[in-house]
Parts: sequence; structure tokens; C-alpha cells
Amino acid sequence: MSGAGGVRLRSPQNLVSGLILIAASAFVVWMLSGLSQGTMRVMGPAMLPRWTAIAIGVGGLVLVILSAIRDGDALERWHLRGPVFILAALVIFAGTIRQPGFLVAAPLAMLVAGFGSREVRPRELVIFAVAMTIACALLFRFALNQALPMLVVPALSLNF
Repeated sequence: MSGAGGVRLRSPQNLVSGLILIAASAFVVWMLSGLSQGTMRVMGPAMLPRWTAIAIGVGGLVLVILSAIRDGDALERWHLRGPVFILAALVIFAGTIRQPGFLVAAPLAMLVAGFGSREVRPRELVIFAVAMTIACALLFRFALNQALPMLVVPALSLNF
């Protein structure tokens, strides 16, 4: 397949994947434009997500360049299962992070996202979700000292 200017497209899958990554990273950087990045000494709320998005965009650019240089896979049929479960997990996390808190939101989101794959093994997924929740809770709350609502149960007046 030849493109404009005689550039031969050798990997349509890399091209589409790279363009999607670039678009997604640009959207995230745009959405973070109102948040402070901070400094290396005092990180702002946008620093990690912004630089992660930029790194993903650079990875997308590499894929776009490689699509013209190296042979790769053709586009395959798209399946909706993965994106639907991942999107559902993001919505569930966003809806539950403030109340009942991270200790409920994180494992619930990981469990839902895990079913985006046909090869999911429920027992392993539960172990992974619990282990990652504990690791992330320790990292964000104690190592990084972030004010993350861990468990908010209004009826019991709990707020960890």
C-alpha cells in the first residue's frame, strides 16, 4: 500500500495503534492543562499523568514511524469486549473512589477490567486485585503521602 509522496505503508496495525496512542495522549495532556505540574521537589497533581501521557504519545509516534519502515501485521478485526470492560472499569473507579473509597474502588475496577480478556482466570484475578490494591494503598497513602480516601463509610463515620 502506498501513501502520499510514495511512502509505503508496511504495517497498518502499527500505524493505527500509533495514531490512537497519539490522540489519547494529546487528549490527556489537554485535559490536564488546568492542573499544576509542580516541581520535582513538590509534585503537582498533573506531573505524573502528564509525563506518562507524553511518554505514551512518544511511543505512538515511534509506532507511526515504524509503520513505514518495518513490515508488520495487517489490521485485524476489532473486538469490543476489551474496550467495553476497560471503559466500564474506569467509570466504576471514578464513581467509587470518593465514596466508598480506594479500598473498594481499586479492586472492583481491576476485577471488571480483568474480564476484558477471554483468558481470565477468576481466582488469579482476585489475588492480583487484592495484592495490587494493598501495594497501591501503601504506595500512595504512606510512601507518597497522598490524601487518598481509603475507606469512607458514612453510616459508621469511618474515613481512613
